[in-house]
Amino acid sequence: MSSPSANGAAPAVQEQAQNKKVLSASDVNRSIMEFLVYMGKAVLVFYPVYLIGSLGLSVSWILLILVMWSLWGQNRKQKDLRIDTAIDFLENESCVIKTEMKALNMPAWIHFSDVEKAAWLNKILLQAWPFFDMYMEKLLKNNIQPVIRGSSVHLKTFTFTKVHFGQKAPTVTGIRVYTHEVDNREVIMDLNIVYVGDPDIQADVKQHVSAGVKEIQLQGMLRVILQPLIGQAPLVGGITMFFIRRPTLHINWTGLTNLLDSPALRPFSESAILDTIASIMVLPNRMCFPLIDQVKVDEMRFPLPRGVVRVHVIEAQDLVAMDTVMMGLVKGTSDPYAVLRVGNKRFQTKTIKETLNPRWNEVYEFVIHEAPGQELEVELFDEDKDKDDFLGRFNLDFGEVKKEKEIDKWFTLQNIKSGRVRMKLQWLSLQTDPELLKQSTDGCACAMLAVYLDSASNLPKDQSECSQPDKGGKQPKELKLTRRPNNPNSYVKLSIDQQSQKSKVVYASRDPVFEEYFTFFVHNVESQVLTIQVMVAEKKTSLGLLTMPLLRLLKDSDLTLDHRFPLERSGTSSQLKLKAILRALKQEKPQPNAPDAPEAQPRRGRPAQAKPPQSQKPPTPTTQQPAPQPAQNEQIPAPAVANPASANPINGNPASANPASANPTLAGSSSNGLQAEHQPHRRGSFLTLDGRRSGPSTPSRMRRYDSHSILSENSIASSRFDLANSVPYPEALMNHQGSFGQIQLTIRYATLRNKLIVTINGCRNLFPCSDSGSDTYVRVYLLPEQTWKSRMRTQVKRKTVDPVFEEKFDFSVPLEDAKTRKLDVSVKNNRMFHTRERKEIGMVLIDLSQIDLLKGSIDWYELTLPGLKKAN
Repeated sequence: MSSPSANGAAPAVQEQAQNKKVLSASDVNRSIMEFLVYMGKAVLVFYPVYLIGSLGLSVSWILLILVMWSLWGQNRKQKDLRIDTAIDFLENESCVIKTEMKALNMPAWIHFSDVEKAAWLNKILLQAWPFFDMYMEKLLKNNIQPVIRGSSVHLKTFTFTKVHFGQKAPTVTGIRVYTHEVDNREVIMDLNIVYVGDPDIQADVKQHVSAGVKEIQLQGMLRVILQPLIGQAPLVGGITMFFIRRPTLHINWTGLTNLLDSPALRPFSESAILDTIASIMVLPNRMCFPLIDQVKVDEMRFPLPRGVVRVHVIEAQDLVAMDTVMMGLVKGTSDPYAVLRVGNKRFQTKTIKETLNPRWNEVYEFVIHEAPGQELEVELFDEDKDKDDFLGRFNLDFGEVKKEKEIDKWFTLQNIKSGRVRMKLQWLSLQTDPELLKQSTDGCACAMLAVYLDSASNLPKDQSECSQPDKGGKQPKELKLTRRPNNPNSYVKLSIDQQSQKSKVVYASRDPVFEEYFTFFVHNVESQVLTIQVMVAEKKTSLGLLTMPLLRLLKDSDLTLDHRFPLERSGTSSQLKLKAILRALKQEKPQPNAPDAPEAQPRRGRPAQAKPPQSQKPPTPTTQQPAPQPAQNEQIPAPAVANPASANPINGNPASANPASANPTLAGSSSNGLQAEHQPHRRGSFLTLDGRRSGPSTPSRMRRYDSHSILSENSIASSRFDLANSVPYPEALMNHQGSFGQIQLTIRYATLRNKLIVTINGCRNLFPCSDSGSDTYVRVYLLPEQTWKSRMRTQVKRKTVDPVFEEKFDFSVPLEDAKTRKLDVSVKNNRMFHTRERKEIGMVLIDLSQIDLLKGSIDWYELTLPGLKKAN
């Protein structure tokens, strides 16, 4: 039987054997080379001192050299600071001005817009305008003129006599290029077009009847998409252009059409032209120009929408009273209602009588084709018998909803004295999973149906031909006399229950080409049916019918049907070509974010069993697994992380002390909800649980990772621990049950200098190491580099728990390399209670891949201490 001392010595021998196996021959050689380099630098520095002494010179020479060296270094540091400040201002002009003027209440007229001027583009348009005039003259005479003649028997002699678009070219007043919100294979530009032209267009309608246009004013936002980007000439597969919203138009007529300039008829003429423009190039319609054969025109013209936004109009507060009582002596009320517009879609809420704080609780859904770009326009009115009074408005770009996934906030009304509206907007993505196509119980849609109406073929001329189709042989003489020789003017009507939409009218054709796009919301896939009717424009009689149960789309794996469908109650060979796409709506969950930095306050004195703050946020799609309970109610949790499911508490089992079995997670909790993890190839555990298990009074021991070399530049050893092993935390720090404090960092990448800039702004609510505070400084490593050369540290701020550093450090790394690094930050006390105590009073590990380095970030990060139990 072996003695107890022998049994106790066996684990120590095994541990020493394991530590000896860690260092390889290459590690030893690397350590020796780094030590020799270090000694060489030391000899190079101290040799001049030895030389001065050997020559018998006075010590004043040494002091003079040191003073000159110090002055040169100070001057060099100030010069670098001036250069860095100038480059910072050049790269981040808006951020610098906003930061500097924040305390001075920056005026409202200072605004930094993403829209840029385009003087060069205006010069190109002006130079190319005469050639555009030539192109439009050929287009009007060769293409538009025959269409006008065929649209009516009264316009058979219509002729353009003069086409001249004048000398004034359109002007681009602003251009914005999207880079971060779009796919890498496309370029999206928004151009604000203003055209105040002086055209001279004349036409003869009939003999001695003329018409014309002498002035056109057009203004709108034109979106140009270059997609897809390819690796061969011409580098762009196609160009797509469309107006995001209906443009504004004003026309000055001449001749007979001058009557349309009257106030009574002008809206009809201009609205008719705007409808024509909208049918060609206002969302969801697009003008497409493919540049290569591999690009399909129909896919360019009618892509699937980006998603669906569900808008909850909840309530409003502090509206302006428009209905006065006793000639304004008594404060009145209003009868408010809201109008929501997205493109051509318009919805109006119910009217709440006699209140300034109405509650609607209504839900509306909009199909979003472009985000960012499309906007939600909300206007509030007071309902009256004569004219409704305006109560305010606001706009919201759907790009923000797509980015945030869910927005629930109060929006301040503009152009009015007071008032705000609470709205909740949810982003719904389009999915092909049939399991999501369940009937909704809350009255909202569960799916979206997109229908691309291509064309029809072999339509009958009228309803009589539908009931009496052509037969072989000689026709009766009476039928020949009554038969209409003209082809039908037809359009298509599509409907699902109460939802109904119409296509444009195609004149005089038995094979009309529509090429239009429609969307419908679906509430019950199993029972709803898409009904399509081909109608005669004049008589509104049916030329054919097609019924398509939506359940039929579920048989296809892609939930898509693309066929030629035979028409019922029509000709024998009448067909309708269309493409129907069904997509399930899935509500996207917002990313869990920490509270805003200015409002973040350390949490003190909460019970150990209380849930962490992350649990109060909306759940993420990731399924969270319950953590194992520690034995004997002794738990040592890892530091707080953004996702509670990723924090694995280490129980008190002896096996957990084994480096191979323990897998603690080390992360820094930031205001952006970033989650930082250990390098996957790090070995061992940094927690020694034996001391914690022995009793509450036993100090907790920390264990560093096994490293390749202490001085190795490529070492991946943890920088969170001193080189000395088994150095404990002070007893006061171990017994601390509150927050360890927070640190504010500014992180960004300077592209002009190819450097990562890290600014230590300051800390707050740090752990006080004495009655007067702590003598704190901050140490920074850019992992995996952890040598003395790569070590950055601030000056010591004495006797404070809220130190302000405002010190900047830069790391020379490429941008792509910086995105893969992690920032190791430790807040340390310069003097602890005893010499053999750890100096760390807070740490944070920041994953730079989760930060937009080009935009930069200024955030507060919660400090933690690995291995110490922290009360939330």
